[in-house]
Amino acid sequence: MAAWRAAIVAALLTAATTVTTASAQASAVADSLPADAAVLATGRFAVLHFAQDARLAQSYLEAAQRNDSFPGLPRPRAEVLILVAPDAATFRAWAGAQAPEWGAAIAFPAQQRIVMQGRYGAAADGDPMVTLRHELAHLALHEALGPSPPRWFDEGYASYAAGEWGRDEVLATSVGLVWRGIPTLAGLDSGFYEGSERAQRSYALAHRAVAELAGLDPERGLGLLFSHWSREGTFERALRRAHGMSSADFEQYWKRRVRRQFGVLALAADLTALTLVLTVLLGPMWWQRRQRLRRRLEQMREDDRRRDEAERASALAALLGDSEGENDGRIKG
Repeated sequence: MAAWRAAIVAALLTAATTVTTASAQASAVADSLPADAAVLATGRFAVLHFAQDARLAQSYLEAAQRNDSFPGLPRPRAEVLILVAPDAATFRAWAGAQAPEWGAAIAFPAQQRIVMQGRYGAAADGDPMVTLRHELAHLALHEALGPSPPRWFDEGYASYAAGEWGRDEVLATSVGLVWRGIPTLAGLDSGFYEGSERAQRSYALAHRAVAELAGLDPERGLGLLFSHWSREGTFERALRRAHGMSSADFEQYWKRRVRRQFGVLALAADLTALTLVLTVLLGPMWWQRRQRLRRRLEQMREDDRRRDEAERASALAALLGDSEGENDGRIKG
């Protein structure tokens, strides 16, 4: 899609936020787009897409419908508009300047809207259905609690609800976890904006924090916390009511758990990496030294061989000399 068309679509999307339902928003935008723009709508979900992404849009719609509940939260009721961007330029225009360069999707809870990549997305961006689930979890959380969740909890819950357990691998191999330590929960928030590598570590730590919160109540998971949160209005008061601890207490608990579960693994990974680096850096020096020692040993063996030959020749000459002397004596006598 040309840049001018992406800009027009962005303006249309802004205007469409005045329409109350997701399907009406999608239709309002689609009516002003080229003929290959279309809308799929079922239940509380509407998906706006272009012709090349028709099958993907159908998959998005079916996935959203099939799994429409989230851990600890009441079933969402708000209508959701999912926009499938046909190319990177359109995704940038729809996502806005606040979206990170490496982001594969973005949710706008205030508008109950999600922007997803179309089929142009790369394999490195992950499973698009898991990504959609992650973004839907953001909307469900804000529908239930309003704008109160701190960023670390917002991202951690979305990752937890989407089942992104692979994020633990980031912690198991994290250099920063060993050498720079674990940041505070509040300190995670800035990490979401400081490049892909640090952001992935922040996502992993936030995921682990929410998983640990859920583990505090094996029977109800996050249900009791959310129940108090919706009444009390803040995470701090809800945590005290649900589990009898302050956010500072939980932060220390979470840090201990992360160190215990992943610190040794991360250190082992770092030592493995260090060994590899040292091998690469010092390997040529070791090889050169080994070759020098081998040449020196061969030279010593050659010197010994020559010395032995010289000694044998000298001994043989001495024997022959003695023998000739004895023969001469016998003849003279």
